[in-house]
Amino acid sequence: MMVHKNIYPEFKKMLSAMEKERGFRQKGFAIWLYGLSGSGKSTIANALERRLYTKKIHTKLLDGDNIRVGLNKDLGFSEKDRSENIRRVAEVTKLFVDNATICIISLITPKRSLRSLATQIIGKEKILWVYVKASYQTCAERDVKGLYAKSKSGKISQFTGKDAPFEEPKEDDQVLILETEKASLEICVDKIEDFLNKKIFHS
Repeated sequence: MMVHKNIYPEFKKMLSAMEKERGFRQKGFAIWLYGLSGSGKSTIANALERRLYTKKIHTKLLDGDNIRVGLNKDLGFSEKDRSENIRRVAEVTKLFVDNATICIISLITPKRSLRSLATQIIGKEKILWVYVKASYQTCAERDVKGLYAKSKSGKISQFTGKDAPFEEPKEDDQVLILETEKASLEICVDKIEDFLNKKIFHS
């Protein structure tokens, strides 16, 4: 990683994250939803944001597709670009978390190494990983964006879960698993909110 010699970061004079949390009366935290395309990440993320909004909780939603047409529109889907995509989103997430904001991220994030990278940037104590679980077959049947059909016809290469690997969490990973083939949207959002109530809002 390149370090520029003539750049001098200044943090000491800025308000700290703790000061902002006290001032805004809200703790900054990241809820990072990951899983196959079509598993239900964006649907859950949007529903969660709306529920928290009704409770006057300040949030920011970072959606993978939206990021790809803005901040990361210069990136492709090579291993290097996927890693850079995650790095940039994690750095942006950290800015929101340090500003006493609940940041909700919806990104496929297929590899453990990528999830580890994001955790290192944001901080282990400031992030909840949420695996939105659904089988490849179920996601292909849903195919809400038409991507599975394009992958099947050869119009998309390196498609996650087919040509490119997706690594499920290990048993010892600290992760909340939401099985969208079994649980309703309301139940999925309830589970995340329950975590926030126990660990963030009332701690």
